[in-house]
Amino acid sequence: MEIKISQDRVEELINYSKLLNKDINTILDEALLEYFKNIEEKLIKKRIEEENNLTNLSYDEFWDGVDLD
Repeated sequence: MEIKISQDRVEELINYSKLLNKDINTILDEALLEYFKNIEEKLIKKRIEEENNLTNLSYDEFWDGVDLD
């Protein structure tokens, strides 16, 4: 696996590492965890929206004629 990071990001990592007194690997790990969390939330939201689009019936149309007694 080859990972390339732009010089700007490297400089930001160094600066934030000093500012936060954190190891660069810790910053990268925390950033990736946050990124994956955000992506997962977006995917879940998208899946819910797609599932909601599968039915185009309104509430009243869905329950029309259903006798719950």
